[in-house]
Parts: sequence; C-alpha cells; structure tokens
Amino acid sequence: MKITKNIALSCKLLSAHKLRTALCISSMTIGVAAVIIMVSLGRGTQKRILDMIHDMGTNLIVVNAGHVTLLGGRATQVTIATSLKIADADAIKSQCTSVVDAAPENRSKMNVQWGSENLKTDIAGVTPAAFRIRNIEIQKGREFDSVQNDAGQRVAIVGKVIVDKIFHGEDPVGYQIRIGGSYFEVVGVMKAKGIDANGVDRDDRILIPLKTAMHRLMRVTYIQKIHIQVADSTQLKSAETEIRELLRERHRLGDKPDDFTIQNQATLIRAERDSSRAMTLLIASVATISLVVGGIGILAVMLTVGRERRKEIGLRRAVGARRRDIRTQFLLESLIIAGLGGFFGVFLGTLSSFLASKIVDLPVVQSWDAMGAGLTLSFIIGLIFGIYPASKAATLEPIEALRTE
Repeated sequence: MKITKNIALSCKLLSAHKLRTALCISSMTIGVAAVIIMVSLGRGTQKRILDMIHDMGTNLIVVNAGHVTLLGGRATQVTIATSLKIADADAIKSQCTSVVDAAPENRSKMNVQWGSENLKTDIAGVTPAAFRIRNIEIQKGREFDSVQNDAGQRVAIVGKVIVDKIFHGEDPVGYQIRIGGSYFEVVGVMKAKGIDANGVDRDDRILIPLKTAMHRLMRVTYIQKIHIQVADSTQLKSAETEIRELLRERHRLGDKPDDFTIQNQATLIRAERDSSRAMTLLIASVATISLVVGGIGILAVMLTVGRERRKEIGLRRAVGARRRDIRTQFLLESLIIAGLGGFFGVFLGTLSSFLASKIVDLPVVQSWDAMGAGLTLSFIIGLIFGIYPASKAATLEPIEALRTE
C-alpha cells in the first residue's frame, strides 16, 4: 500500500475519534511548548547577565582587596584586607605594559539627605578614569575632573533612584545634598543602567571623588578595589599574571597567599556562561518530562486503538495485507499525533515566549534550534512510543483477530 494512502487512511481513522485524538495531541503540544519556553527563558536570562557583565566595562580586570569568590555566578566578599592602596593603582597603570588605565574605588552605605527627604544608599568614591573604564554615562550635568578629585572637593553625581526618591523626579543639578554630615553639590545625573551581574542596582548610588570619600567620609587610607582596562581582550590573561606579580611584590607577600583577588572579565563571562548553560539544560530536561508524558499518552491511545480494531486488522491480513503494512499504519498514526502536537507546541511556545517578553518583561531569546529540537523530539517520542502498539497489532493472526467479538 502506498504511503500516501496510508497517511490518508490514518487521518480518517484518527478523525473518527476527535476528542481522544485532540487530548493526545494536546499533551504533546504542552510538552513541546514547555521545552521551547524554558529554553527561551534560560537563554534570555543568560544573554541579559552577559550583557550586564559587558556593560561593566570593556576588557576589564577587577582587583579586590581580600578574598572574593563566585557563588551562584555572583562575586561574594569572603575576607577583607586593608593593604590595597591608591599607589597600587598608579603602579599598575604605569608598570603593566598591557594596561591602558586603572580606577581605584571605595564604597560604603551612607544616609543621604535633601530637605526633609533622606535615603540610605551606596556612596562610591571613584576617580575620573572610572567614567570611561566603567562605561558610566552622564545624562544631565557633568563629570568631576582630576583637579576636583585631588583637591577633595565635595561634588556628587547621583543615580536615577536618588533623583526619583529624594528629588521626586526634579532636576537635582546645582542642589546641595547632605552625605554623612557633609554637604555636597550635585553636578550631574548618571544615565540609568539597571541591575548589574551581582544583583546590585547601579542606579541606587552616588559617585563622589575618591579622595573626598576617603578623607572626609570614610576616613581610611586604603581602597577596596581597582578597575583596570586592558588594551586588548587577548591580553586579559597575561595582564592578570602581570598585575598579580606586581601586587605581590609591592605587598611583600613572599610565600604568603594573595591578600587580593583578581577577577578577569573573560573568566566571569565563561563562568556565567557555564552556569547559565547548566541551568538551561536542567530546565529543558525537566520540560522534556512533559514530552515523555505525552508519549505515554500516545502509547495508551494506540494500545486502545489496537484492541478496538482487531477485526479490521484481521480482515486486512486475510485479504493480503502484510505485517509491515499494519505496523506502518499504526506508526503513521503515532507520528501524525506526535507531529501535530509538535507543530502546535512550536506555535504555542513561540507565541507564549513572545508575549512573556512583551507583557511581563521577561528576558527571552527565541531560537530556531530550540524549535527544531522540540519538533524533532516530538517525532522521536511518537516513534518510540508507537513501536510497541504497532508491533503488537502487526503480530495478530488473521483468524484470531476475526474471532474477536
């Protein structure tokens, strides 16, 4: 029997039991849709985090005072050291050949007040080099310069959260705010950047000159971290080695372990990719269980169909149909159910992912390979779970099948 006739017959037989067929197709549809949605969300989350890492700066290396480790893809401070100095940043910039610039930084949570409004926020003392290295853009006003930093002037650049909560959306440039008992003039507003890869809101902070922060507010002689820009991404690893050797020499560590932690942007990206990829695979694996459940539904339906059509099978065998014709017939029905479920699942999964990205603002990345994988999986599951019912139907003897009441 020609394959086209088999397909036509299969469609006719399946349409004779519309509700049963529709329920079986719907189970496959949900499984395929779940795979596509989960993979799209996983990849979208990965892309968003990687964008955040790139947005921290280009060809970036971060030196932290003390020990910092990655937990769940986020940098977490384990131990703190007071040995990192501004002079270390200057030495890195001048002595490390692959380094373009270095920006030391100190930060602390402090209370900010304007009129009757007050808010506890991040106060970051930075040098003017940080604006370029960290891709910090000014939306209103201006940056502070090296002269103001060296002089320890009390000027500040505020983030969007400060503007909204303290100034209620009013332009703050030119106003005086009180930080930790000292008054600062607001000279600029940072462009909104959102949450960074460590879950920190970069709009909920105020930037002030580093020396002002160290001498007037925090009263310390050490720094917490240095952001370093390397000339080329291919030099990140060699620059890390060069920086480590220089700092160990300057800190006279000898046989002692490092009292600092170097985070290479490339390493951060690789770790985040690995973490996100593992999570995506885990989510996709869980979603694939829905497909297996759909396959079990196909198995149950086709076994029921085999029992209901014993007379038909016996009659076809009696008039010359071969075992492989019966087997092909049942496999085609399984594949049609699985294929329709796969196509509808791709449509539902793609539509749901699109709506999620637009309505709920979830990070979603549509991928053709996820759609293709979902569709391919549906056919594979249809084939696997259709083999047993098809083989069982094909092994029926004509006489035994025709005797069935």
